[in-house]
Amino acid sequence: MVFGGVCATVTSIIAESLKGWNLVQLSFAATTPELADKKKYPYFFRTVPSDNAVNPAILKLLKYYHWKRVGTLTQDLPRFSEVRNDLTGVLYGEDIEISDTESFSDDPCTSVKKLKGNDVRIILGQFDEEMAVKVFCCAYDEEMYGSKYLWIIPGWYENLWWESWINSSQCLSKNLLAAMEGYIGVDFEPLSSKTSKTISGRTPQQYEKEYNAKRGDGQSSKFHGYAYDGIWVIAKTLQRAMKYLNATTKHQKIEDFNYTNHKLGKIFLDAMNETNFFGVTGQVVFRNGERMGTIKFTQFQERKEVKVGEYNAVADTLEINNSVIRFQGIEPPKDKTIIQEELRKISLPLYSILSALTILGMIMASAFLFFNIKNRNQKLIKMSSPYMNNLIILGGMLSYASIFLFGLDGSFVSEKTFETLCTVRTWILTVGYTTAFGAMFAKTWRVHAIFKNVKMKKKIIKDQKLLVIVGGMLLIDLCILICWQVVDPLRRTVEKYNMEPDPAGRDISIRPILEHCENTHMTIWLGIVYAYKGLLMLFGCFLAWETRNVSIPALNDSKYIGMSVYNVGIMCIIGAAVSFLTRDQPNVQFCIVALVIIFCSTITLCLVFVPKLITLRTNPDAATQNRRFQFTQNQKKEDSKTSTSVTSVNQASTSRLEGLQSENHRLRMKITELDKDLEEVTMQLQDTPEKTTYIKQNHYQDLNDILSIRNFTDSKDGEKAILKNHLDQNPPAQWGSSDPCRTSKDPIEDINSPEHIQRRLSLQLPILHHAYLPSIGGVDASCASPCVSPSASPRHRHVPPSFRVMVSGL
Repeated sequence: MVFGGVCATVTSIIAESLKGWNLVQLSFAATTPELADKKKYPYFFRTVPSDNAVNPAILKLLKYYHWKRVGTLTQDLPRFSEVRNDLTGVLYGEDIEISDTESFSDDPCTSVKKLKGNDVRIILGQFDEEMAVKVFCCAYDEEMYGSKYLWIIPGWYENLWWESWINSSQCLSKNLLAAMEGYIGVDFEPLSSKTSKTISGRTPQQYEKEYNAKRGDGQSSKFHGYAYDGIWVIAKTLQRAMKYLNATTKHQKIEDFNYTNHKLGKIFLDAMNETNFFGVTGQVVFRNGERMGTIKFTQFQERKEVKVGEYNAVADTLEINNSVIRFQGIEPPKDKTIIQEELRKISLPLYSILSALTILGMIMASAFLFFNIKNRNQKLIKMSSPYMNNLIILGGMLSYASIFLFGLDGSFVSEKTFETLCTVRTWILTVGYTTAFGAMFAKTWRVHAIFKNVKMKKKIIKDQKLLVIVGGMLLIDLCILICWQVVDPLRRTVEKYNMEPDPAGRDISIRPILEHCENTHMTIWLGIVYAYKGLLMLFGCFLAWETRNVSIPALNDSKYIGMSVYNVGIMCIIGAAVSFLTRDQPNVQFCIVALVIIFCSTITLCLVFVPKLITLRTNPDAATQNRRFQFTQNQKKEDSKTSTSVTSVNQASTSRLEGLQSENHRLRMKITELDKDLEEVTMQLQDTPEKTTYIKQNHYQDLNDILSIRNFTDSKDGEKAILKNHLDQNPPAQWGSSDPCRTSKDPIEDINSPEHIQRRLSLQLPILHHAYLPSIGGVDASCASPCVSPSASPRHRHVPPSFRVMVSGL
């Protein structure tokens, strides 16, 4: 047998030539993978594991940490290229991806950049010490170190190897050490760490102690244990061959060996393959001539190598000392950038708080609905259109209900359910908004129609007409929503944002995603809805502004309705704008939308119903009586102001036109109030059909005569000039006086003169009083005499208080 061979080039030549000499060769230091070729070197054995022996250990380490994606960086030398090629085959069979394979000759920086570009996080390197310094300098420049990266390199470098080559690089020592921190080196174990006795009767620790004592100051080699075990391999092989020869034949001995006796050579070869004992380097076993040794893992920690684990090739087991191994992150690095999609969801505490507020709002709305239904026959509630009030409450409750749906996202419901919610919440919010706002819009329109267009023929605007208006708005909404649903329904879409670092410090990247309800032509559909609602809202705000100063008993909530329209309009504009700007922040968007809905609905319901509730509890008749009483008490003052105004016009010619215009406006307002009170009486008469037999047809004619005062207020410029001349030439006559000559000369002026108007009122109003009061449960006809002298002045005429109140109301 031949024992020896250290240099790879020399050993390979000897091993190839020994085939012809029928000799078995055993090396203790040749680690080149090329010698593992049994076809070329059939008689070659070695007690030291080859460089390829680290590949099964690396495979075991990758599996231990569940790394399935790696990259390789190899120096262009046969020694390293062969290891890399063998590693590729080992990993390929175990379903581990080599995402990038890079090699370099002198400058590794280009290859390092490519590895980073391909998102390689676990790098398997094969290079010597000189190139290792350059590699880690490039890694520092590219920031390929720290908690996200792990370098696995050869572990056979000399102690403090970087100090010898740091000067050959342009890298600072601290930067180099920062990049090297945490790398793992892989190499065969020089001596076994077990404390069992070896074949020599010594433990590995005893052997090492004796070896160090005998070598003195001589340089230590890491192969001495393999040389020691190699001698034992030869001895055991020869002993096994001698036993075999003694057992099979008595005519052949080991001393009879020659270079042409292939049979005896085969006996030595088989005896070598059967070697199995425990030596100072571990269990000595050969498989196809290759030593199945122990591979150690070391980690660079604070400028020194620390053993963190070992791999036993015989048992195919890996032992990692988790208490010693350290990673720079809170966990081992990932084999690639782990992108974890994280749904930006609505905070549960926020959803709970807003849901609680919504429930309180719905309870309040239910209380208002109960109040409105229970007191629907009360005069105060009846005059404010209880049916329209019910629609306002219904719209508010639908708007409240939409808040629950807006807060449900992927964290609460499935994707299919979320897609259904997209349509449902759109319908509920749209219908709820139109129902509430449409009812307020209709009531505001009625006030505007009555009090802002005095030339319009007065007639009763019943709730049925207002319901038709609301129904028309809802019909338009339904047409838009149905077309939207049929042509381009809402779908669940996911919007992805840029990756963010993990807040918990884990080696993952967070990609926020956000669910939206969208469709192909979302902009067009939203434009249609916003345009329709916007125009309706603007018109509602215009009507509310026009009727801001109107305060009448029959519509005692007109001012509050106007305030509600303003509130809804402004808040919807603000809410839509803020919601669009915060679409990437679901918590902020949901909070804004929910608060806008809660605020609008609550303020609207409170403005409409709280004043009614307070008035009904304190003075149920105040809404209908106070206004009339105030008008009656101030009637004399207004008449006095009228006379004073006319006198001032006669005296001040420069302000005559302004005075007439002011007087015209005041009379228009008085006509409006009288018309509304007349409408109220008519509505009350319609509620008591059994008493309508007391009403005569000519009484309606008498009522219409009251409206003839418009001929005075609506006169044209020419008629104003006639009146002006008349006032200049003839001062106002006393009440009850007559001028037959003027009647015959100018009948138009005669009929419309203040004297005639006042005379007609003094005659007709008592008649109306006696005609209508019995039918509505008023004062008996015997309380006052209708035969009051027409010529009597209203300032001196004695009328009972009740008579005066009712006449002014009529």
